Amino acid sequence: MARGPVLVIGLDPVRVPGWDPEPVVAAIERGQARFGEYGIEADLCLVGPDEHPEDEVTAALTRRDYACVVVGGGLRTHEPLLELFERVVNLIRQHAPQAAIAFNSRPDDMADAALRWLR
Repeated sequence: MARGPVLVIGLDPVRVPGWDPEPVVAAIERGQARFGEYGIEADLCLVGPDEHPEDEVTAALTRRDYACVVVGGGLRTHEPLLELFERVVNLIRQHAPQAAIAFNSRPDDMADAALRWLR
């Protein structure tokens, strides 16, 4: 089974107004550690919700050839971010067409989401 590399695209909890970022930051750190436990190289691209992150996402997607791109639940499940989620998916299709696309349910299960697609 190939072990990556993997790119995780998600919301930066520090840049989300009105949230206590600490629990999410801790969960992201646990999720990153799980990649290491599986021997998977993983990069993070965390974006702000009220910005236009296309340049940041494009730069991350073109940095290297990814086997899988995991899109975080914060981008997918919060209805006001639907358009941003669509833009991110289309950027993945455009700049990393070879990569599988996976979706995690929590910040600490991003490695499990990637493992469903890494072969």
